[in-house]
Amino acid sequence: MAASCDSLLPLILLLCLSAQAVDRSNFKTCDQSAFCKRQRELKPSQSPYRALLDTLELSNSRLTLQLINDNNKVRLLLELYRLQGNMTRVKINELKPLKPRYEVPDVLISDPITEMLSVVAQDENSLVLSLGGKDQRLIVSAQPFRLDIVEGPQVLMSLNSRGLLAFEHLRARKDTISHKISSTVGSMWDSLKSMFSSKSESEQATEQENVEQQTDEDGQIEEEDKPGMWEETFKSHTDSKPNGPSSISLDFSLPGVEHIYGIPEHADTLKLKNTDGSDPYRLYNLDVFQYELHNPMALYGAVPVLISHSTDRTMGIFWLNAAEAWVDISSNTAGRTMFGKILDIVQVSSEAPQTDVRWISESGIIDIFIMLGPKPVDVFTQYASLTGTQSFPPLSTLAYHQCRWNYNDQEDVKTVDQGFDEHDIPYDFIWLDIEHADGKRYFTWDPSNFPQPKEMLQGLMDKRRKLVAIVDPHIRVDSSYKIHNEIRSKNFYVKNKDGGDYEGWCWPGNSGYPDFTNPEMRAWWASQFAYDQYEGSMANQYIWNDMNEPSVFNGPEVTMHKDALHGVWEHRDIHNLYGLYVQKATADGLIQRSGGVERPFVLTRAFFAGSQRYGAVWTGDNAAEWGHLKMSIPMCLSLGLVGISFCGADVGGFFKHPSTELLVRWYQAGAYQPFFRAHAHIDTPRREPWLFGPENTALIREAIRQRYALLPYWYQLFYNAHHTGQPVMRPLWVEYPDDVATFSIEDEYLIGKDLLVHPVTDEGATGVTAYLPGKGEVWYDVHTFQKHDGDQSLYIPVTMSSIPVFQRGGSIICRKDRVRRSSSCMENDPYTLYVALNSQGSAEGELYIDDFHTFNYKEAKQFVHRHLSFSANTLSSRNLAPDSQFSTASWIEKIVIIGGSQPSSATLKNADGTESALEFEFDSTLAVLTLRKPGVNAAADWTVVLR
Repeated sequence: MAASCDSLLPLILLLCLSAQAVDRSNFKTCDQSAFCKRQRELKPSQSPYRALLDTLELSNSRLTLQLINDNNKVRLLLELYRLQGNMTRVKINELKPLKPRYEVPDVLISDPITEMLSVVAQDENSLVLSLGGKDQRLIVSAQPFRLDIVEGPQVLMSLNSRGLLAFEHLRARKDTISHKISSTVGSMWDSLKSMFSSKSESEQATEQENVEQQTDEDGQIEEEDKPGMWEETFKSHTDSKPNGPSSISLDFSLPGVEHIYGIPEHADTLKLKNTDGSDPYRLYNLDVFQYELHNPMALYGAVPVLISHSTDRTMGIFWLNAAEAWVDISSNTAGRTMFGKILDIVQVSSEAPQTDVRWISESGIIDIFIMLGPKPVDVFTQYASLTGTQSFPPLSTLAYHQCRWNYNDQEDVKTVDQGFDEHDIPYDFIWLDIEHADGKRYFTWDPSNFPQPKEMLQGLMDKRRKLVAIVDPHIRVDSSYKIHNEIRSKNFYVKNKDGGDYEGWCWPGNSGYPDFTNPEMRAWWASQFAYDQYEGSMANQYIWNDMNEPSVFNGPEVTMHKDALHGVWEHRDIHNLYGLYVQKATADGLIQRSGGVERPFVLTRAFFAGSQRYGAVWTGDNAAEWGHLKMSIPMCLSLGLVGISFCGADVGGFFKHPSTELLVRWYQAGAYQPFFRAHAHIDTPRREPWLFGPENTALIREAIRQRYALLPYWYQLFYNAHHTGQPVMRPLWVEYPDDVATFSIEDEYLIGKDLLVHPVTDEGATGVTAYLPGKGEVWYDVHTFQKHDGDQSLYIPVTMSSIPVFQRGGSIICRKDRVRRSSSCMENDPYTLYVALNSQGSAEGELYIDDFHTFNYKEAKQFVHRHLSFSANTLSSRNLAPDSQFSTASWIEKIVIIGGSQPSSATLKNADGTESALEFEFDSTLAVLTLRKPGVNAAADWTVVLR
């Protein structure tokens, strides 16, 4: 987002008002990032690292051994773990670092459960560990060091096979060393002579060699300093780098793999591209103004998870490091791999494709989780076991959100709210951007424009609607501002390199940045959302965390200086974690204010691995252009693959003004994406849905109503995502992993496994071509019930009212077709079941119901979870959770069976044994049977028999 620049420097005013696209010169390329340039200058070759097999130590679940760099004699410690669920963990750190190196906390939900490791073979240059499973083994080759994971005769993945492991050890600066030597050399030699005098000649020689060797290990003599190791300047900003070089790198080879995905966030294709001859993909959370499309530049969030997929196997690599990272990808052909005496030759055809990946991070350690699948569902389960699942949102947050920067005042909010009612358009949330606060002091309200916030919130509550207000993590430096004073008095601000409070420019002007890595700071922040602290707030107000990369307008690359301090750690170590911590603290605050009863809703712009546990994300400051509408699909699909299902893009585009055609098409696409919010820049004309003429109002209304009718299905999918880690919005290949035709598709997608959506994203389109997967399967147009065979590309003529959506044959989807002004008004309304039969005449689905907003589904097991199945002309509802207790007023209003034949009778059988005949009608042209008013409670056992 952006905001009024009245209080900012002219430079910032220029940034806000004059720029028309991203200024690339504000952001580094790899060549401008000293550590990336250094690492990338290393070319594939024989690795200087050697495994010292005689240092091996093995417990039941952990193997350690030392690695030595034969060029500089620095030793590393390798740790290997076999993890439950077909995963392997690899850690590499300095054996004796000059000071501790940063290891990422708070991302893993717990210590991963380990399983027994055993050595099954060993010789002078290698050892083989059993990983269980289908003859899975981990081969450690000593010289040069490399790791290979094999299954039977197949190499699944190799580490350091191209010799690109590089670990810049911490060292003392040479000018510091020279100073120390000149002042202490005399006393040091006196001590040495005294020490040697009591020892034999051989002991003295050994000691002297050890002293000299230590000097080598510290890199103080042999290794030559390179530019940017100890200080680096970008534009007008200097990074002091007091700890010197500390970057790390490791390569991975994936034989048989051509398609890899993940490592969001980038405005680029779903399938990751070859980076040979271009910049690597960058992972470094940044506030990128008007970002470009088809670019590997870093954006607002970073999830260092990569997923490979082929017809044989799906695997994942999770690189647990929060520092700035670059990822290189190259496509090659696989070659012959030799493992000496231990095993027969393990060979991959020289014609087979291979993808090579190289990770480079600025600091920290190498900590990798290798997820071995083998199916997509397995990788999602494995990753969820490490970092958790998508939080289960309140139902209302899955409905429609109306936002802009900014609604002017309480009267404006009231008028917009009334406008939705007057035009019969449902919505659940209205949003307030930064202008709602008093001088951009978060946790406050502007006294002129929002003098009675509780009155405003109560007016929305009376209509069963809600509000989201923005609370950003930059705090105005103002001695009259309570929040600032408390943070300063508690010493909770991030520090600059000299130990003072770090300050930078953001929307309020000069701002401090709370240190969210400090758990005490996070606890205090959470406490500020209590109703007696956040004056004017109520239970129907939720929170938006923006600018939490963090954004610093006058900082390097519009973010915080890397040598800023979070306790003992530099900002460079934790940068990509900052946004996660902000969202976590905010979500904790919303939970605590309700006494732990209510589920929170927090939208964040910055994110990291694990952010799925705390709320929703959006794709940031997009533009009102057709390309940005198209790009919203692969961007959200990429996020879903790495655990973050609650994703959406600003409907209509944040910057610029959309044509009416683009706006309508964006509403139609957004209605079928997980997070559905319209948002706009302060300089754009108003965009409420009724401002574009009656015809376009009707089209937008219909798109939003389709969203509301499908809310039961969305809610059930988020419940399943919360429990299993499966993405809500998913690429076709996730459900059709053997169909190569699906591997690069990014203009259509699945919602769950049962709805296929192909939004219209081209200007002036009169038709789209959708690929319907699944040989032997059938798909039904959800609007016309027309039946289509799977395994074909289908041309679909479209008009402005068209939203191509298909239901998979073999599925049952529950809808609520009585759409009201908000989702809360529909809670007790009846359901309609849409039963789409497959070619065998069967179908199944689920229905999930709870109170839609509290944790009672978890704590008290208060929910309904039903399995719906149709087979042999019988439709039944069976309880999936017999130990749960929940009653609902909702009932089954109608059953629509698609793709069947006309019965002579339809009988409802209740759990108590009573029976009743059902009225029905059959459309022979479309083969659609409609059963009216079964009238049975949605939580009950029942059966409908067709004869």
